[in-house]
Order: sequence, then structure tokens, then C-alpha cells
Amino acid sequence: MLRKHQILSLASSSNPQRNINVNSLKLFGFSPLFTSTSTSTNLSASPDSSLTSELPDIPSWVSKQNTGAQPSGDDDFVIPSLATWIENHPKVRLFPTKKPETPVEKITKILKCPYPSPEIVVQALNASDLSVSDVSVDQLLKRFSNSWISAYGVFIWAKTQSGYTHTPELYNFMVDLLGKAKMFDLLLDLIEEMKQLKGYINLDTIFKVMRRLANARRFSEAIEVFRRIEELGVEKDVMALNGLLDALVKGDGVEHACEAFVELKECIPLNSNTFNILVHGFCKARRLSDARKILNEMNEQGFQPCTVSFTCFIEAYCREKDFRNVDAILDEMKEKGCRPNAVTYTIIMHARGKAGEIGKALEVYEMMKKDSCLPDSSFYGSLIFILSKAGRLKDADEIFEDMVKQGVKPNALTYNTMISSSCGHSLEEKALKLLKRMEEDSCKPNISTYAPLLKMCCRKKRMKVLNFLLSHMLNNDVSIDHTTYTLLVRGLCNSGKLEQACAFFEEMVLKGMIPKGSICTMLVEKLEKEDMIEAKQKVQELVPNVQEPKITV
Repeated sequence: MLRKHQILSLASSSNPQRNINVNSLKLFGFSPLFTSTSTSTNLSASPDSSLTSELPDIPSWVSKQNTGAQPSGDDDFVIPSLATWIENHPKVRLFPTKKPETPVEKITKILKCPYPSPEIVVQALNASDLSVSDVSVDQLLKRFSNSWISAYGVFIWAKTQSGYTHTPELYNFMVDLLGKAKMFDLLLDLIEEMKQLKGYINLDTIFKVMRRLANARRFSEAIEVFRRIEELGVEKDVMALNGLLDALVKGDGVEHACEAFVELKECIPLNSNTFNILVHGFCKARRLSDARKILNEMNEQGFQPCTVSFTCFIEAYCREKDFRNVDAILDEMKEKGCRPNAVTYTIIMHARGKAGEIGKALEVYEMMKKDSCLPDSSFYGSLIFILSKAGRLKDADEIFEDMVKQGVKPNALTYNTMISSSCGHSLEEKALKLLKRMEEDSCKPNISTYAPLLKMCCRKKRMKVLNFLLSHMLNNDVSIDHTTYTLLVRGLCNSGKLEQACAFFEEMVLKGMIPKGSICTMLVEKLEKEDMIEAKQKVQELVPNVQEPKITV
């Protein structure tokens, strides 16, 4: 736990959609994202050789137009203290090398090509000498989780291999992936297939289907899945009902959740979680009077409101920066014998910090101590966030080190907060060392870990480090999503790296992701400004209806 003098010290210093033209893709001679490297990279290599790992190939329709562009000295720069780590990190080798490719590298190279359908992916894999016994299907599905065609192609190919059967967990993973891609017809076909396998459909399967339907605002269909749950071999009990209500609430459909509750509450025994989910939903929608009504009904049904119930109200008032009512709810909790927990205190501290009340935020810790409530990793992460936001990086660093001493292990969210703060303050070496430490602590990074690092590299034109990070992502089976592609295209455009921006833009479209209009317009305007007319036309062919740049007189 933080020592009192540290908290007092901190407190005292705080008071001063369009259509994609698929036919046009054939014109571009697209190459896969991963284009080379050997297992070791010479950090003093020439600029040409330094960018040949995970960056997409520059499309020919761009490179032949920008012959005057020269790499800057920033492209190959690597901070000396990190050079050995970056040099020795495993790379994906896709150019011929003396060292044989691993099966995972071979299949990655195949799957990185653009395919119009999963069936074509299956054909490509069948034409190779690869066997499902050579690879981890689970790893490949995670690696291509943001490219549903490649992932589903692998899934189909693997299950046709003799002697191999997908586990129920892999079926569930694929169900979730198809739902995320909004491929609901394929998802329902897969559910029918699982139904025939007997015992493959479980409550987790149903949760994934309902959640993805609700996220797509297909609320009626999510409710219908619940109604048919017993046909799929799953019991229609309170756990299943709570899963439905939770999916509807998180999909911003609290009204639909309330209707389902009214319909089903007479035929399914309820528990306190059922009511808390609805309280949370109405609080989230800022309908506090409706949340109170649910709280009253909870009492009438014999369930006592608990810490979770009141924390929902605290969170709602914190969003409004209504700290007077936050204090009133805390008093109400004490009157009713409900002790705030670490989540309650974290929400209050975070809100105080975001409101610029750093001193008040730090006082929350003293409140925790009085209540004998121990901080967890989320609390520490929030404290680090608000200190960093206030520019107090030294204090944030001390908190980060102290949490380890207190036996609270930093998780991905904690590291992500530290990395994001370092990147935001252009502390390149610190940010990358945190990623290295994360690796040493066996803390698995996620897409939120890499986003600020990629953005920083684009801003600083660190193309070699950007290439390393893309390789690092692949080796950790982190798939580039729509948001990250958008970040890369925008960042590279702003840094004048139009060739690389076009490469990521093309790859994004070939994966079936539709770029935002603002990104398309930005890229077109930048290409127009640099007189790269053919490249501008190709971008417009990739995504029709991109507006022409405005001409100012």
C-alpha cells in the first residue's frame, strides 16, 4: 500500500459507409503485408533494407510517381539503449533466406494475400504442403481476428483435415469473430453446425451471439435467440437471462432490456444481479429516476441493494461531475451498511482527476485506508492516469514502482496507461522500455498497447521502429484493426510518408475494411498537393465517392 508521506506529498503539490470497388483492386499488383526479413537485422543497414519486414509493399502506382522522395535520417534511427532488443527480436521472414521458414511463417504469408472469400483461402491452403498438425489453429485465428475471411478460411480448412476436430472453444471463438464482423448469416450457419455436433453449444456460445447481435443493434434478434435457447440445448435460467439483459444494456438497448425483463420475470427466478444490470443500464442512459424505480422493485422482491447497485449511481453522477450527489450516495451506502469497494473508489478518484481536482482525487486514497479497502491494479492504473494527465510524470512513475512493492502486479491496462502517457509526452525511450519490461514480465500486450507507440513512430518518422512494432504485434498474435489502420494512414499522411500511407490504405481496403470518409479525403488531398495524380485516382477507384479536394483561390 502507498505510504502516507507519499500521498501527503502528492496532495500538497496538487493545489496550485461507401461501397468498395473490388474490380479496381486487381489493377494494383498488391503484395502481402509481410514482405521479408532474416532473423537478424543490421541496424546500420541502408534505408532500403531497413524497411523490409512488416511494412506493406509500396504499391507500384505510388512508388513510380514519387521518385524524388528521399528517406530522412529519422527513418532508420533507433535509440542506442534499445538497439540490441530490437535487432534480436524475432522477425517474420518472407523473402527467401538460407534458414527454412517455419510452418507458421508459411501459412502467415499465404493468409496475408487478399482473398474474396473463405473458400478461396481454403483452396490456397490446400495447394500448399501444409498440414493442420504443423500449426496452432488457435494462434492463427487470433493472429487474423480482424480479417474474418482469412480466419474463417483457416477454420474451414482445418476441420477438413483428417484426424483433426475443432474444440468447442475454437467454435465459440469463431462464432465471436463472425459476430464481430457482422457476418450473421455465417454465424447462424455455424450455430446449426455446432448443434449437430452435440454438446458444443454452451452458455458462453449463447452469450457471444446475443452480445454481438445487441452490439449491432439487432435487439429483437438477440431476444429471439434467448427465447430459443432450450432448442439449442442450453437451460433457460437466471444466468442466461442476466446474459441477455447485460448484452442489451451494453449495446445501448436498456429499453429493450426492460421489456425483456417484464416479459420473462414471471417465468424465471431472478437474483440481485438481474436488477443491478438494469440499474446500471438506466444509470448509463442517464435515466436515474427509472434506475431508482428498479432499485425499489429490487427491494420489493426481497433483494437488498448492494455496493454494486449504489456504485452504478455514483458512476452516473461522476460522469456529470456532480460530486455533491456522489457524496450523498456514499452517505446513503453507509446508512444501509454497504461498504464502498475498490471499484467505487476508483470511479470517484478517476472522475475527480479528470475534472482537474487532483488534490480531491488523492484524498480518495485516504478514504480507502479508513475503510480498510485495499487498492487493486485498476485503482493504481487510474491514479497513474490522472497524475500523468496533470503532467506529474515523476509522481506517476513512483506510483508505478510502488504498486509492485506492495505486491500488486501491473496488468496490461496499467502498462498501457504508462506507455500512452510516455508517448503523449514524446518520451520515446521510456515508452519502448515499458514495452520491453512488459515482455519481460510476461504481460501480454493488446492493440491498445501498440496504438500510442505506432502513432508516436508516425509522428517522429521512425520507420524502422514502426516496422519493429508491427513485427512485435504479429509475434504476440495482435491483429491490426480498423482503428489502427486509420491511425497509421492519418499519421503517415501528416508526416509526409505518402507512399507508406497508400500501402496501409490499400491493405485496409483489401481486407474488406471501409475507410472513413475523412481519411480518404485527407489522403486524396495530400496526393493532390504533391501532384501524385495517378495515385490519387487509384485511391478514388479503391473507395468511390471520395470528394475532390477543395480548391482555394
